[in-house]
Amino acid sequence: MYKNLFLKNIMKLAVFDFDNTLMNWETIDFLALENWVIDDVSKITKKSMAWELNFYESLINRVKLLKWLSLQKVNSICANLPLNKWVEETLIELKKRGYKIICFSWWFRNATKILVEKWLVDVDFANILNSKNWVLTWEVWWDMMFAESKWDMLRRLQWLLGINKKDTIVIWDWANDLSMFKFADKKVAFCANNILKGKANIIIEEKDLSLILDYIN
Repeated sequence: MYKNLFLKNIMKLAVFDFDNTLMNWETIDFLALENWVIDDVSKITKKSMAWELNFYESLINRVKLLKWLSLQKVNSICANLPLNKWVEETLIELKKRGYKIICFSWWFRNATKILVEKWLVDVDFANILNSKNWVLTWEVWWDMMFAESKWDMLRRLQWLLGINKKDTIVIWDWANDLSMFKFADKKVAFCANNILKGKANIIIEEKDLSLILDYIN
């Protein structure tokens, strides 16, 4: 009985990428700037985008470059990352319209959990930076370690919550996340590259998240 009551109240699902969608830029780049390794991180990112490294390899190699960065500094940077325009207002409005809001990130819960703590996002899934004696080690633990992690998590959430693709919207910016689109009827390319836009049925060209509200009941 309780399960049925719970599912009855969960009608729709909005799944957002964090970096470059909810937040303006990449979490890893902010941390790399602080650790003076932005050029090295950018080189690995380019190799990943050119499919010269798989995502797991590129993630591990970039996290290694953050070694010795203080955990206090990491948390301070992540607590002050710049959100895109109208993010808070858009998420609040989606909740009013009956959406449960999920945030996925290839990067770190130090950043994504801030939106949960502000009650803007219901659940976040991201990776966890390991630390020892209050500084980062080279290790990272997962929610989102592999190329298939996001679509696999979305599929399991839909099954758990009893939500089908008709009532799911995904908002993404990067072609690597194209596999997410097959699990949602509303597929948003948010300031995305041409590959993602070619598969989307909603295209937002401005960094104004409130524009998606025109397409959502």
